[in-house]
Amino acid sequence: MIVKGGHATYGQDIGILMLDTKFPRLVGDIGNAHTFPFPVRYKVVKGASPRRVVEYGDITLLKPFIEAARQFEAEGVKAITTSCGFLALFQQELSASVNIPVFSSSLLLLPFLYRIFGEKGIAGVLTARAASLSERHFAACGARQVPYAIGGMDDCQGFSNIFLEKGDPFKCPELDPSIIEEEICSVAQDLVEDNPGIRFIVLECTNMPPFREAIANQIGKPIFDIVTLTKFVYSGLITDWRI
Repeated sequence: MIVKGGHATYGQDIGILMLDTKFPRLVGDIGNAHTFPFPVRYKVVKGASPRRVVEYGDITLLKPFIEAARQFEAEGVKAITTSCGFLALFQQELSASVNIPVFSSSLLLLPFLYRIFGEKGIAGVLTARAASLSERHFAACGARQVPYAIGGMDDCQGFSNIFLEKGDPFKCPELDPSIIEEEICSVAQDLVEDNPGIRFIVLECTNMPPFREAIANQIGKPIFDIVTLTKFVYSGLITDWRI
């Protein structure tokens, strides 16, 4: 069998475009390679801070994200995702810029999940910042027609200090998982209590998946996120059905 070359490295089929952050990333977070049972490839987009992406939706970041996506494609990556669900705003431009699949956000799951759940009830979305999550994000993911309710971490100091970098900028970020878990579970509980029609939850934030089990145990709803989506896409890229 002839094996075709052309790249320096091989076997990293999923490329992950990372925000420029310094906070810890637990196993389960998309930014921790141990999260996946297969190799992944990372590329940090310099200057893409949580504030610029989440709060400002800074359109000037589109160009460096496209450049990074094209680099991934040239390096042999087979599909690309990102480390922030708010990059849904760039979904159309990113996917058009390369010839491999791009799934920028777990919000892309919403139309699919709503359909397979019988188009009944509503979708629940847990996000890093509800104040910044707009109709534009949902429209970019084809979810404009999906009824949803949002629960945000806006008022959760522990979460915001770490993942939205609201803490002391001169101090190395330190994460207490028990605090973050308590905050997320509390927001999730309030979300389902206020919206009894919720059938499932999508975690917009890529830092939330380490707490998926705790959230599910708290609210008793199916949970989906960028990690479950990445594993699904990867399963379609490979030829060994046993993986």
